[in-house]
Amino acid sequence: ATPIPRTLHMSLLGIRDISSLATPPLDRRAIVTRVTRWDDELIREAIVREMARDGQVFFVHNLVHDIQSFADTVQRLVPEARIIIGHGQMREHQLEKVMVKFVRQEADVLVCTTIIESGLDIPNCNTILIDRADRFGLSELHQLRGRVGRYKHRAYCYLLLSRDQPVTPTAAKRLKAIEEYSDLGAGFRIAMRDLEIRGAGNILGPEQSGHIAAVGYELYCQLLDHAVRRLKNEPIDEFRAVHLELDVNAHIPRGYIESERQRMEIYRRLVRCRTSDELEQLAADLKDAFGPYPAPVQMLLDLAEIRVLAQPWRIRTVNVKPPDVIFTVDELARVEPLFARGPGSARMADAHTIHLRLTEPYFAPDTLLAVLRRLLQPVRAAPRIAAR
Repeated sequence: ATPIPRTLHMSLLGIRDISSLATPPLDRRAIVTRVTRWDDELIREAIVREMARDGQVFFVHNLVHDIQSFADTVQRLVPEARIIIGHGQMREHQLEKVMVKFVRQEADVLVCTTIIESGLDIPNCNTILIDRADRFGLSELHQLRGRVGRYKHRAYCYLLLSRDQPVTPTAAKRLKAIEEYSDLGAGFRIAMRDLEIRGAGNILGPEQSGHIAAVGYELYCQLLDHAVRRLKNEPIDEFRAVHLELDVNAHIPRGYIESERQRMEIYRRLVRCRTSDELEQLAADLKDAFGPYPAPVQMLLDLAEIRVLAQPWRIRTVNVKPPDVIFTVDELARVEPLFARGPGSARMADAHTIHLRLTEPYFAPDTLLAVLRRLLQPVRAAPRIAAR
């Protein structure tokens, strides 16, 4: 339903349980979703196609002050269409008359604001066009798209952008997510993407998004955990997740574990692994429950192992930028022994950054992970790193 980052975040923290309803009603079909610049011909084609099968159209324009002129523009594009207008600033009885008229199929196109976002079920309406979709939030777009596709007919959702105005990077992420996750039961994945884009908000306050962008998701979770432990007078776990950017294909494919809930539970267990023994137990459980795991799952386990191995060295991040692997560390002296037996040449960029230069063959995913695992094993020798 409505993807709220805070609610999802609380489930990932273990504060709340999570359930996923992924089975659609009988005969329900996925909504065809398309992001495009404003195109008169495309708009006319979409409306005429819906009218040809005796259907109806929502056209969302979220600016009340010019909604009449907008409706006139649509009327010029499709002169044969019967168009009515509805928005939240209309008097109650007037809006009711408009909606009753539309439900009775006495109009073909309802030009409206986001007043239709929830609580509306019109099975005969199976095309929605959303003007300036880049101005809407991801949850709004998901809700608006859900107004169509409530019958066995194929439904269409057009997310229209300005002809010439650029789209912000954040808006582009939202549009990409809503276009990509258009299959039935995609609300959970949309909520996950919204969590990444907007943040998780206040766990103990009213805000439902935000905050995480300022400190990062993992640090936010760590700060929250530390605060709770202090209040309970419990010892604080000093384990700190290592951030890896290695450009490898590491995930749990749907073909391996079909259930989203089970996949999320495995991800949560991976994040909570603190030792190699815990990782080995998780790998054994996976193989026992789901069979031999595919390459992306092996990559995921390898990444988790690298995070565990990096802990004693107080490594914060490992970032691949060929020809270098860049390590950000707390203490340079602690990690100096690491680079004696590894390939390539290491140099200190500053007091907390080390660049390990490798040749091209080492950047193949399997080879790179093997090198990092070997590099992060405990060592005794302590060679010096040449200063820049």
